[in-house]
Amino acid sequence: MADVKPFRAIRPGKGLESRIAALPYDVYNREEAKQEVEREPLSFLRIDRAETQFPEEVDTYADCVYEKARDLLWGMVEKGEYIQEEKECYYIYELIMDGRSQVGITACASVDDYLNSTIKKHENTRADKETDRIRHVDACRAQTGPIFLAYRSQPAINEEVERARREEPLYDFTAPDGIVHRVWRIEDQDAVEKIRRAFQQVENIYIADGHHRCASAVKVSLKRREKKPDYDGSEEFNHFLSVLFPDDQLMIMDYNRVVKDLNGWEPEAFLERIAEDFTVERLGTEPLRPERKGSFAMYLEDSWYRLEAKEPPCQEDPVGSLDVALLQDRILAPVLGIGDPRTDKRIDFVGGIRGLAELERRVHTDSKVAFAMYPTSISELFAVSDAGLLMPPKSTWFEPKLRSGLFIHGIE
Repeated sequence: MADVKPFRAIRPGKGLESRIAALPYDVYNREEAKQEVEREPLSFLRIDRAETQFPEEVDTYADCVYEKARDLLWGMVEKGEYIQEEKECYYIYELIMDGRSQVGITACASVDDYLNSTIKKHENTRADKETDRIRHVDACRAQTGPIFLAYRSQPAINEEVERARREEPLYDFTAPDGIVHRVWRIEDQDAVEKIRRAFQQVENIYIADGHHRCASAVKVSLKRREKKPDYDGSEEFNHFLSVLFPDDQLMIMDYNRVVKDLNGWEPEAFLERIAEDFTVERLGTEPLRPERKGSFAMYLEDSWYRLEAKEPPCQEDPVGSLDVALLQDRILAPVLGIGDPRTDKRIDFVGGIRGLAELERRVHTDSKVAFAMYPTSISELFAVSDAGLLMPPKSTWFEPKLRSGLFIHGIE
């Protein structure tokens, strides 16, 4: 039984949404973030990455950076660039990429649901990345980046979503990257109650993307509970900003691998070695995108190869049966010496949105071999989470990315 509640969003004033909305903070390095803020001074990146407001010598994690984020956010509220909803609402958030629509509900999920595993994860988090967002949320007194959640599609929720989308959207704009963003508000009390009751029938919700933001929101909540022993669960800090998508709306892209060297192997010897576990077919210069599970494409020197596992993994093992695990267990670790892909500097990960040409470019610049993957499915993600297990790093790449700055959840 999931608790997914409406909230009084702090959101852009009409006409400012396209200028404020920004890609997530962690898709940019410092220089890229600064360039984006220079391009669009109202970009939410100036709050999400407030170090853009300081000279290079100021540390990204200095106290003044988080204080600046707070001042900028609430300064925009004071100036009317952000407005706060008068009553609790749900919001329908549609993203369209290359003609494909993905529609979710913006709401607040429950910290307690995370703690009792009603909300399930599939990745570990890093303490340093958590600490940054904990400090950001704490200083801003608000959650500024939504968590990307998924659930098994529910007809009752779908019905209310479709009813809302027949109305005029609250926001409708196309971002510089070509992604269309549309938002509708659900404020009718009867519709709000129907959605909340429908979510109470959902057994589990899954973190698709945003594990660090989610863990940070939870830790801020626990910290505030300690300071308020008489908390009763109604406080805003007991919930965190989310966009929840039904599983049939989601697309996971491939998350590919490049390795900087062949671990001492000559190319021909390397091909002979991997042929012990895979059928290896040389294809030439035409790029190959894997067409099914258990199939890989490899780019080595100037040629593409198709790799097919001779022995499929045990399908009863939700982690071991993943293609990313198969590649790790049969090539990356035993042949290329990549023991821990989380920490090994010889491996890098390339999101499928960059295309196969990016893999070729990397092999011709800073790497020796690239592997193109068949995408992990949402059902595989659910199976790993349901088993209480963790996926290998960089198993899923979701597109399109949720924009930050369209919805803010104040926690006081």
